[in-house]
Amino acid sequence: MDINKKDNNLIVTGLKDFNLHHIFDCGQCFRFNAVSENSYFGIAKNKALLISQNDDEVIFYDTTEDDFKNIWYDYFDLNRDYSEIKSRLSNDPIMKEAVSYGDGIRILNQDLWEAVISFIISASNNIPRIKGIIERLCENFGKQISYMGKTYYTFPDTDTIYSLSKEDLSVIRSGFRDKYIMDAADKFKSGTLTEEYIKSLSTPDAKKALMTINGVGNKVSDCILLFGLGRVDSFPVDVWIKRIMEYCYFDGEQRIPAISAFAEKHFGDIGGFAQQYLFFYARENKIGTE
Repeated sequence: MDINKKDNNLIVTGLKDFNLHHIFDCGQCFRFNAVSENSYFGIAKNKALLISQNDDEVIFYDTTEDDFKNIWYDYFDLNRDYSEIKSRLSNDPIMKEAVSYGDGIRILNQDLWEAVISFIISASNNIPRIKGIIERLCENFGKQISYMGKTYYTFPDTDTIYSLSKEDLSVIRSGFRDKYIMDAADKFKSGTLTEEYIKSLSTPDAKKALMTINGVGNKVSDCILLFGLGRVDSFPVDVWIKRIMEYCYFDGEQRIPAISAFAEKHFGDIGGFAQQYLFFYARENKIGTE
């Protein structure tokens, strides 16, 4: 990997296993959106970023070297060797095809608190509506930041959301999820749950702790574990993944616990990567939609 600075932009070459479309369109985050065929804009870690890719060249616009090293290097999981992961998963012919199709996927290292609230909002919801609710939450209660001459808003912290009433939250139009958002804020503000405590737990125990939040069930907790805690042994199963797994690995309908048990045995400690490759491959090719 080589980094060169031109004007206020960083030009990074030599990134392996890196494709913006694969990364941002596999359902793992909600604040990055395509602004052109090869460019995405979003906000993470209280920073805004416009990023584009042209073959081997990735441009981080208006970004300092410190921000790249201290924020985006970890956010894009650039320290991980994905070639080894893809090699392990490719022993399975179905996964081999899925990995080849989404070979530029990387699992983003997102803030735990943002992941908790975002995936609470994601329950029984579709991606456009999820993104709309989260943007309204940020625009109304986040902090202003400036980037490339424009104003944007960060994800509101625990204290801010804790201070809100149900009436305050009505502006984001999240429906029944308001009370779950408030319960999460209450548990984190009171110290019943803390990031340090959850990170200290094994994956099964961290899952149990997260599920003490009202509205956090099996699928939402697995998403938080994978995307907010980096527990890559987690294999979130929603309706979409259930259909994909039934189509690819089973002869007929299965219960979610059976699918989760199969994934744990079949994919082991890299189930989270398998889930992302399968999700992207199946959604792009409309597999398991009938």
